[in-house]
Amino acid sequence: MCGILFLHSVNTDVSLSTDLLGCLQRRGPDHSRGVSVRHLSGSFYFFSSVLSLRGDSVARQPLEDPVTGSILCWNGEGWRFDDKVILGNDTEAVFDILLKAAATEYEINEAIVNVLHRISGPYAFVFYDARHRKIFYGRDPLGRRSLLTSKGQDGSFTISSISGSSSSRTWTEVEANGIYTFSSSGSSSEDFEVVEEHITWPILEDKSREVSNDPPTLLLLHANQSIQLTFPEQNWPRDSLVPRLVLTSPAVEALLNNLRHSLATRILNIPPPPSDTTIRAHVAIMFSGGLDCTLIARVAHDLLPEEQEIDLLNVAFENPRVLKAASAAQNLPVDAYSLCPDRLTGITSYAELQRVCPGRKWRFVSVDVPYSETTSHRPQIISLIHPHHTEMDLSIACALYFAARGSGTMHCSLSKDSLPYTTPARVLLSGLGADEVFAGYNRHAIAFARTGYQGLANELQLDYQRLGKRNLGRDDRVISHWAREVRYPYLDEDFLRWALQLPLWEKCGFGQSSADPTGPSDLTNVLALEPSKLLLRLLSWELGMKSVASEKKRAIQFGARTAKMEVGRTKGTELLS
Repeated sequence: MCGILFLHSVNTDVSLSTDLLGCLQRRGPDHSRGVSVRHLSGSFYFFSSVLSLRGDSVARQPLEDPVTGSILCWNGEGWRFDDKVILGNDTEAVFDILLKAAATEYEINEAIVNVLHRISGPYAFVFYDARHRKIFYGRDPLGRRSLLTSKGQDGSFTISSISGSSSSRTWTEVEANGIYTFSSSGSSSEDFEVVEEHITWPILEDKSREVSNDPPTLLLLHANQSIQLTFPEQNWPRDSLVPRLVLTSPAVEALLNNLRHSLATRILNIPPPPSDTTIRAHVAIMFSGGLDCTLIARVAHDLLPEEQEIDLLNVAFENPRVLKAASAAQNLPVDAYSLCPDRLTGITSYAELQRVCPGRKWRFVSVDVPYSETTSHRPQIISLIHPHHTEMDLSIACALYFAARGSGTMHCSLSKDSLPYTTPARVLLSGLGADEVFAGYNRHAIAFARTGYQGLANELQLDYQRLGKRNLGRDDRVISHWAREVRYPYLDEDFLRWALQLPLWEKCGFGQSSADPTGPSDLTNVLALEPSKLLLRLLSWELGMKSVASEKKRAIQFGARTAKMEVGRTKGTELLS
């Protein structure tokens, strides 16, 4: 994880607010520096801060090529290039790949896009190709890292991971729909002209699926050339008779194998911080106790050495509106945090993990947030989510902000201690993406009830395609404020390729019979489980977590009680005042 910035100034002097630089440095405490380049159109300034999580040394960004003068600011995790695992420091590997692309005889835009779409993993970047005097910038196709742009009244142009808490400028989130370029033409400062381009990779449906049962294909289109994209369209059955999804279905074992592969990429070989090589918890999980995150915790247990500790970050808020209603109903004082649904499910799922994985040292971290603390941090959180600015954005961001801070009361599975604690883990795992891929929202059930698998597939496709625009850039800005990096096992490219090709009736149980002669007999039936995300529920059951398999979906802002703290009729879509 890094904080990156590029500034094009029409003047030779670079002026950046100390506030913006401070916000960038919070994201990457291991190293930071800036590089200035004189240009006929003024000056270029590049800045990076680094949270070092790859390789055995810190990549001292921005990286500079001494031969060409090209520069890279990289905020990402390049896990694979084509099918080859990127070992060691990915920033250096990606820079080398980009330099080779820029040195080819092919059209430069096409060469750079062709390289970037072959990188698996989350990223946002700024690359200065000195050979062609061109700036490339953008985000990965899922938008898993933040990148903003702003144009100043003085003609300056800024690209940054974050806007800064005191910025009066207008910032726009870079769309995750392609790569953007910025260049200048002319031979002198008097006749230069700024040229901006957008190299798109629109998703198109392969019409051949109308006459073929083969899985449809998505295409990356640039100019007159089509490059196959790695993600297929949602697959659904073309007849009304489908096999029932049960514990013995091959998809259950396939889910376990694919989730293990995705998690192994994200949690094995995480280096300790340069300042402290003794920490024993390298990974923490943003833990509501729900199905998605608890399944991640259970599979992570199988992968990590037993001596490594795993922290479970469970956040609960004092909500005056809920507290007032509960106190009036019971006519007694009530505990603000025990009322939170996520605290109740978190404790239950924590107990189930202890039972199923008794040799692991789990730390359940109760992150209790008083109302006064929520209000005091509100301005900071609003600045972090900018340019997002609705009540729902704020409610979700509050939960992520305090969970990522990782400070609370620690309860350890191998002792009875309850002590103040802040997690040292710099990698956080999130279950985001499971609902969008495996039909976890109520609207998915409604879509199926109305128009069957066709309607469900359309709804899932819409959810998947707008992930980057709606959520991930905002979440990256909020979580990275605490010098931690969030990783999404359910959004791994290989995992998605497998999951999106899977027929819908192998992901969820909508419309399937409730009778299952092969199911366990200790409950009425395994298919008494909710049909949403049934595949994940079956795997959870198979791994011994039957209570977790039965958990209902609950949005984070309601589970942690960050929504509607004041009495009134505030809607999530209302703009922040």
